[in-house]
Amino acid sequence: MNQIPQDPSASISSTPDPAIDTAKLVQLLRRKERNWVEWGEACATLQKSGYNPQQIFEETGFEPIQQNQVIVASQVFTSLVKGNLSEEIQARFQQRGSDILYEFRILNQAQRVIATEFTDQHKLDADEAKELAKAIKEFSRFSILPQGFSNHPGDALAYQSWKSAGQQHDLQQRSRLIAKGLRYANSQSARQKIEQLLTDFSVTAKKSAPRLPVYRLETEEDLPRLIPVAGEFPLTLSDLNLVPLIEELGAFLIVKSSGNAAWVAVPGWQVIRNAEDPVAILGNSANLPNPLPGRTEPVLIIIDRSQREWDIDSYFLVEESDNLELQWFDETPSIHLLGKLILIMRPKKVLDEDQIHDVWQIDE
Repeated sequence: MNQIPQDPSASISSTPDPAIDTAKLVQLLRRKERNWVEWGEACATLQKSGYNPQQIFEETGFEPIQQNQVIVASQVFTSLVKGNLSEEIQARFQQRGSDILYEFRILNQAQRVIATEFTDQHKLDADEAKELAKAIKEFSRFSILPQGFSNHPGDALAYQSWKSAGQQHDLQQRSRLIAKGLRYANSQSARQKIEQLLTDFSVTAKKSAPRLPVYRLETEEDLPRLIPVAGEFPLTLSDLNLVPLIEELGAFLIVKSSGNAAWVAVPGWQVIRNAEDPVAILGNSANLPNPLPGRTEPVLIIIDRSQREWDIDSYFLVEESDNLELQWFDETPSIHLLGKLILIMRPKKVLDEDQIHDVWQIDE
């Protein structure tokens, strides 16, 4: 079962919200009281109150994958109730059906109601419900419906069987798919379309999906460091203080923060990876404490706000006359240090900037 994207904070343990009776919810899950819809709501509430999926598993026995299923399915059930699904069908799905409704997560509210009614009518299992959801979703993308098929969920399923049967060389598999299509076809025209395959044995070549463009990150330097940008000099202390403290999550270092911020991706060099609270500032090569030789160009200045202890071999960001600037001190300064300069990055150098718009010249 695929995991749906979750709020990154859900995987981080925190103190539960005292306004929520978490003990009661844990007990409900541990004893499997009431029905799965309430289990899903309980799991979602516990996660929002600070429990992570592993904690819930340890206290209730609900594995993370089960939590994900009942949470998503309970959300689908809620949308069905709002979509005026009959109470009779609601009652049946409340007792069992989380695995089926989980498959309808990819559908909108109106499609979910139709799919649930069709599933109830034909007593579909979870695998068949997954096929149904995929068929309805694919049908929704057609600007013009395939010839002979209506917008009924049965015809959507029948179309999938018809298409697959027409691509089959194996007569036994072909016959099985034809029978399946006839079982679900709702319109007479769809039935006629499928029945044509009983006398037409031509095979339509099956189109192969292209290979996925998959790449693996091989080195740590392939992972860029995403750093908030404070702005461009001149800056004030309040400008610096407005930059949020960011948190990196997961294997791809997804960034979570609060507040407004601009961001810049910096290669994962050792000095960048070691920084605890890096902030980027845009500057100019001619306005640095020691101006850089060569033509004037923009530079990216990286400050680590966590490093505020003076050392003679470093530059530091300080506040002077309500503006921020970089300074070097030959002895311990009496003013407050706001962060250590860890890197100045120049832009990628173009050998001949006059030719960048004339690619043919570079090729020659």
